[in-house]
Amino acid sequence: MNELDAHLLVVDDDERIRSLLKKFLMRHGFLVTTARDAAHARRVLAGLEFDLIVLDVMMPGEDGMALTRALRETLQTPILLLTAKGETDNRIEGLEAGADDYLPKPFEPKELLLRINAILRRMPDTSAADTAPKVLSFGAIRYDMERGELWQGDELVRLTATEVQLMKIFSAQPGVALSRAKLVEELGRDRGQAQERAVDVQITRLRRKIEVDPKQPQYLQTVRGAGYMLAPD
Repeated sequence: MNELDAHLLVVDDDERIRSLLKKFLMRHGFLVTTARDAAHARRVLAGLEFDLIVLDVMMPGEDGMALTRALRETLQTPILLLTAKGETDNRIEGLEAGADDYLPKPFEPKELLLRINAILRRMPDTSAADTAPKVLSFGAIRYDMERGELWQGDELVRLTATEVQLMKIFSAQPGVALSRAKLVEELGRDRGQAQERAVDVQITRLRRKIEVDPKQPQYLQTVRGAGYMLAPD
């Protein structure tokens, strides 16, 4: 995806921050729509499609965490959380809710720009023509490598942008154990223990979607001392 074609939704209850972010992001080539709270965001999302949602966690009424969980029931759109809470547990909670990344406040606008571009680059390019479709099987679950889609029978299994990218990374090297540090690097994240813990959270969520028993994984295995490995049928 060309980042400059992207349409962003910025949700923040602080009018000054909303205005500053809109001006800054538009100056860098994005199309930007803003919403003042969760209810306003829902109305906007009912009528428009977005490439990415920048969402403040601390909002009156329905907060960003609750809205993320609700949106994830029907939307795959990447979500970047803005949080005033820098503690790891709060960031992990955001990722478990379905966010693709987080940025603690206060932040440099340039860092927000870098995070947004990194997320958009991770999204699959739907226009990319490929050779014959390859399908990996995990029991009743099928993974279409060409489309980056997970299917259970005729039902499409919803994946977040990060889960799409993880499946892409693993399916390129089935049967190969990939370390958490390697996965962090492939996802384009900063190195560090917090990001490696975040990968563990994403793996746990992904297992719920492909494993019969996520607590005893058969297909997305933990290889002691080496990392994680995808083992299709």
